[in-house]
Amino acid sequence: MAGWVKWAALWLLAIGAVSVIVCMHDKRAAKRGAWRVRESTLLLLGLFGGALPMLLTMLLIRHKTRHLKFMLGLPLEILLQAGILIVLLRLTP
Repeated sequence: MAGWVKWAALWLLAIGAVSVIVCMHDKRAAKRGAWRVRESTLLLLGLFGGALPMLLTMLLIRHKTRHLKFMLGLPLEILLQAGILIVLLRLTP
């Protein structure tokens, strides 16, 4: 398998962990009325590879589950990332 796959897996683990931590921080801030994370930041973290862990976290902790932007946006990001991964794997000799 190509060397880039290892780096991609490490990236996805790292960005996934960051996405979960930021999502949980935003949930805590929402409960306390404290500083919140911008929705655009959350969606960008998802776009950069954290969409699946973030979506699962949001469903688990019931955060932003009423926001169509997240309940449609994150699954669309996951589909986009899966499509890119499939294309890259097929192009790799």
